[in-house]
Amino acid sequence: MDEIHEKKAPKEKASPEKLQSGNLIIYCFIGFFLLDRFLDLYNQSFKKMKMGVNSSIGEVAKYTPMIEEELKKVGLDGHTVTVAALMMQESRGKGGDPMQASESAGLAPNTIQDPKQSVQQGVKYFNRVVEYGNKKQVDFPTIIQSYNMGIGYIDFVAKNGGKHSEELAKQFSMIQVEKNPQTYNCGGDKNNFRYPYCYGDFTYSTKVAKHMESITVSNPANLNEASTKRSF
Repeated sequence: MDEIHEKKAPKEKASPEKLQSGNLIIYCFIGFFLLDRFLDLYNQSFKKMKMGVNSSIGEVAKYTPMIEEELKKVGLDGHTVTVAALMMQESRGKGGDPMQASESAGLAPNTIQDPKQSVQQGVKYFNRVVEYGNKKQVDFPTIIQSYNMGIGYIDFVAKNGGKHSEELAKQFSMIQVEKNPQTYNCGGDKNNFRYPYCYGDFTYSTKVAKHMESITVSNPANLNEASTKRSF
């Protein structure tokens, strides 16, 4: 008896449309996976950055009672956030001279190694630039910039419109560089963002303003309400 062989139906080839649909699903899956991974890494980085900022504010916040006490002595108790922001920019609240006030006292950098003495000298110098800035009728950003560049910056701005700008800060910096190029050369690093304006930091006032915003938003418990209402 002859064996009867059943013919198997030929396999149906997948249509190009089905192949494209399948590939699209795979690509979408891979895309979603990569996006999820990216967002996870981004969130981790953001949290670390936020923790770093909050940590720095915490370092500065511990000095605010001392800052307030010294500011009251000179009648500037409404400027707690301002001085705290100066400290943030100078040292993030670290070291023995958190206000980096040694040079304003005619001493070599970091000669002061007592935070209380640093705050006292820092507030003393801040009071001096505030009084002189008001006398010369310059704007407040000029006063902040002069904490970094010295009281001579106030005179310079007063003669050039009375309002701070980074362009004026660059001009003033270059004048000082030309007077003493061996000292103010950014350590010979031409990749330094300040180069060739190596005297002081022409972005100082802008940075302090940002710190004031950060401190105000964070509003540490030991910053009084009145001081956080100060505007830059």
